[in-house]
Amino acid sequence: MSFATILPMAFVMIAGPQIISSFFFATSENWAKTSAAYIGGAALSITSFVTIAYFVGKGTKSAASTAHTGNLILDWVVLALLVVLIVRVFLTRHTSHPPKWMGRLETASLKLALVLGLLLLGIFPTDILTSVAAGLHVARHGDSWWQLLPFVALTLLLLATPAIMVVLLGRRAHVILPKIRDWMNNHSWVVSEIVLVFFAAITINSLAGD
Repeated sequence: MSFATILPMAFVMIAGPQIISSFFFATSENWAKTSAAYIGGAALSITSFVTIAYFVGKGTKSAASTAHTGNLILDWVVLALLVVLIVRVFLTRHTSHPPKWMGRLETASLKLALVLGLLLLGIFPTDILTSVAAGLHVARHGDSWWQLLPFVALTLLLLATPAIMVVLLGRRAHVILPKIRDWMNNHSWVVSEIVLVFFAAITINSLAGD
């Protein structure tokens, strides 16, 4: 099933401002509600993009002269997206500190948290490309739409991790979370590159098999 292949792409989805924002929300006074609003916005955004990509992929396969041609088209498109992602992640790897505006998230309203979830997981280039690649990959293999849901669920679980840690750690979370946040801000690109290269290798293998 193709859902297992795209699961690691969830780490690419949250690497960068997406997970950093989760940490800021988790250390805010109204952390539970703002974290929930942020994750809710992200859920709407991710689900929308992967669904659109999935049905575009299904349409491409149907419009192609043969199933073989449709699969080739989708494989090449996915591979092109992955190459762009690999280059983008590498070029933006030296973001040393979170933007100043993120500090305001600790006093953010529910509306702002919801909108930020929609925007960061929707219009952020890395996330758009990743969502599209995931949706097209599932469509290319002829699997059902629901196989995108584990990918969406894992992405949301990762975004919720800082809030979960607050529940588990209590006051200690305010000491531990900033340290984890800073480490992830400096090193998450490495995990993203490994995942992207792995997924690209799978796609190349699929092309070679055709």
